[in-house]
Amino acid sequence: MNILVTGGAGFIGSHLVDTLVELGHEVTVFDNLDTQVHTELPAYLRGRFVYGDVRDNRELRKVVSGQDHIFHFASAVGVGQSQYEIARYTEVNVMGTANLLQILSEDPIPLTVAASMSSYGEGVYWCVDCGMVRPALRSYFCEPSCPKCGNQADPMPTHEDAEQNCNSIYAFNKRQQEEMCVHVGGVYGFPVTSLRFFNVYGPRQSLSNPYSGVMAIFMSRLKNGNKPVIYEDGKQTRDFISVHDVVTACLMTMGEKGTYNVGTGNATPIGEVAQLLARVLGSDNEVEIGSFRHGDVRHCYAGTTKMEELGFVPEVSLFSGIEELVAWASEQPAVDRFDTARAELVKRGIEV
Repeated sequence: MNILVTGGAGFIGSHLVDTLVELGHEVTVFDNLDTQVHTELPAYLRGRFVYGDVRDNRELRKVVSGQDHIFHFASAVGVGQSQYEIARYTEVNVMGTANLLQILSEDPIPLTVAASMSSYGEGVYWCVDCGMVRPALRSYFCEPSCPKCGNQADPMPTHEDAEQNCNSIYAFNKRQQEEMCVHVGGVYGFPVTSLRFFNVYGPRQSLSNPYSGVMAIFMSRLKNGNKPVIYEDGKQTRDFISVHDVVTACLMTMGEKGTYNVGTGNATPIGEVAQLLARVLGSDNEVEIGSFRHGDVRHCYAGTTKMEELGFVPEVSLFSGIEELVAWASEQPAVDRFDTARAELVKRGIEV
């Protein structure tokens, strides 16, 4: 098959490209090599590389022609930065996707779009008195309570039918990307697979981008002898999934019509991740406790029933995945830009 991967030089996209090439597909990578992520064309990149931007309709149209499937992974990524670079994020994520869909309305091709767990906002909770509830988005550090009775509520898996309650520009962008793709696919009769990625980690995640995943940010801090910064109390939980398992999910759902959570179904406290990284790295750095950032949720982890029904079982444990990340990162440059990014959030009142 001829397969196009937009954003295919990036973290998740490049791993997917590797596997597609190994399976014998003719793969085209379309990427603008954003300087916040890349300093040069990655040496690991496989497939046919075409430099270009999804905001450029003419260049995008050239690479779409003749494809049998498209993985649309090109996005500006980062919750915090999206809160103040609103126009750029929306231009790349929404208008870039609109360009692609305009082309597909004329030449329908099966599409997989990278959606995000961030669009859920706060996850689903269980109250012993009121049942399943969704606490309101927070504006200060707290453990969410039942919005109906005010009593304790405990986090539970968030499934695909949960309302998407966005609390950042990035989350709004990803929801709109997803909704646009599903709508246009329905109108023009091509299958759209929407994959809501949870917290993906692994080799090739930029160690010098202060808006990348939390593991990469922690790793950059530790490699530079600095303390990882943990917001709130470190007990907030996320669902961490290895990029290798994500690639498996992408291939397993290729051509399927529907929306799927891509996670492990396990809730892991952020503080434990920082401690585990430090232990594997052999660092004795303590963590620094930060305050609260607008846009952060307390708990959200994947309900995985739909993927399980397709036979998906994550194979990479958190410990072995972190071991792989540490081994890879030991030979990579890491410029710690976290303090600069943090100062911007504080100046704008996003971190309080």
